Amino acid sequence: MDLSLIGKNAVVCGSTQGIGKAAAFELAMLGATITLLARDEAKLKSTLGELSAAQGQKHNFVVADFNFPDQVRETVNKLASTKDIHILINNTGGPPAGQAMEAKPEDFLRAISAHLICSQHLVQACAGAMKKNKYGRIINIISTSVKIPIKGLGVSNTVRGAMASWAKTLSLELAPYGITVNNVLPGSTKTGRIEALIQTRSQQSGKTEAQIRREMIDEIPAGRMAEPGEVAAAIAFLASPAAGYINGVSLPVDGGRTGSL
Repeated sequence: MDLSLIGKNAVVCGSTQGIGKAAAFELAMLGATITLLARDEAKLKSTLGELSAAQGQKHNFVVADFNFPDQVRETVNKLASTKDIHILINNTGGPPAGQAMEAKPEDFLRAISAHLICSQHLVQACAGAMKKNKYGRIINIISTSVKIPIKGLGVSNTVRGAMASWAKTLSLELAPYGITVNNVLPGSTKTGRIEALIQTRSQQSGKTEAQIRREMIDEIPAGRMAEPGEVAAAIAFLASPAAGYINGVSLPVDGGRTGSL
């Protein structure tokens, strides 16, 4: 099975922590040269120093804030003018928790901008080289709410669904060029995001954080939360040559929690 990414360039968004950082490490271990993309330059420098470069890779980073889509577009267009991008990992922090009925219109607009619009800018910047090379992997890190909405995440559920439909549409348009577009749907994973959700639910319910965490784990057939590296392994496989005929799918990585096919 061909998993080698030697000679491939990958842009990994949100790559200074959690799943994004784990994905950058996994892709680097398979031989890809990584460009880290996030908003915190100090964390980017720290992460860059941790990346393995044993196979001739020359990793780097660029700074961009997904709260400012024009900045993201300018940054990635400049990057794409200097090197061919073969792999794009779209990933950014989820919207704050809350009921859909209580959300303000600007809450939806802000989330759509940070997720869908920024991802569109990234794809448009990278797709030309992918077409030229007849090799492209666009992988969007979304959520299992694509399959079943998660209570208390009204804005997130809405935007994740939009991202999934956008990705499916792109998969049809880009497949003739050797480009695949897939979504990875993490379940409860040991990241800062899940800890923030646990804190919010604890405050809203009056239960302790330990009780909330236990309730979440009890819903997972595997009996535990995922490690970020386990989600990253799925991302890395989809980025590899071996996954060339997998296109337009939304893959839950959730220990079996999602109650749908």
